[in-house]
Amino acid sequence: MIDLSHAEHQIRCVTNFDDLISLPFIGKINAACWTRELVGDFSEIIKQLELHENIAEIGQEELRELELSDQGQLAREILLNDLQALKNHGASPVLNLIKCYERDDAYPFFPTDVYSFHVDRSPIPTDTFLCTYHGDSSDIIPNSQAIQKVLVPEIREELRKLYGGAAEGFEAFLSEYFFDLHYQPKPKAPIINLGIGHLWKLAVDHPESQSLPCIHRAPNEITGQHRLLLIC
Repeated sequence: MIDLSHAEHQIRCVTNFDDLISLPFIGKINAACWTRELVGDFSEIIKQLELHENIAEIGQEELRELELSDQGQLAREILLNDLQALKNHGASPVLNLIKCYERDDAYPFFPTDVYSFHVDRSPIPTDTFLCTYHGDSSDIIPNSQAIQKVLVPEIREELRKLYGGAAEGFEAFLSEYFFDLHYQPKPKAPIINLGIGHLWKLAVDHPESQSLPCIHRAPNEITGQHRLLLIC
């Protein structure tokens, strides 16, 4: 179950894929979830996959070639079905096996990696889809419970020092280096975990958006436990 007690009406839950893709994001609604209790052994799939770097993309043919038990085969069928459903929708899903993401240490006072609460931006109308099948899952936060980091006076002052240019170019600088996409939770802000097996659709900042983009972050991975994540 997903704890919606602090969701502030931003989340809508559905029971099938068609309702997920057709649900519009309007007003406060900027996250949709196809809630599912998945069957199968996804850990068996992970144990058979090789991970030589921090992240590896797992192709459909690689999945099909795995020798799996009945429970592993059930898990594989779910993965293949989810990938195909999103492709049929016109999306470009990828299945990633993740040890960890790259950390941003270029600006220690303002990391812009995916472990920071952030929103996605696109020049064209689109949504972000994701599902965690194994390992720790991502978090979202109500928009009213976070503040854009570039609006925090102390952070903004440090960014001005980093920029060092004419005042009229400062906002463009913030956008160019993605600083304006990142958010800071307010004190005691509720964090909503996306859970395992649920397929989510999150609102993106794009020119035709009728809702605020969904603020989300990747989890800090548990050492030795790989994540299996579908995302597009």
